[in-house]
Amino acid sequence: MSKLVSFLKDESGASAAEYALILAIVGVGIVTAAGVLRDSIAVAMNSAASTITAS
Repeated sequence: MSKLVSFLKDESGASAAEYALILAIVGVGIVTAAGVLRDSIAVAMNSAASTITAS
């Protein structure tokens, strides 16, 4: 129990390894979202390109 209390009271900053882990998790999330939304993104980009060309 004392280890948990000391962990919760610890106010030291995050290390570079923790920042790298957060960055990796966010990166995987972005890649996954882009893969899932690939077709929707392509349709939106083509629509925008058509609108700009028509103007």
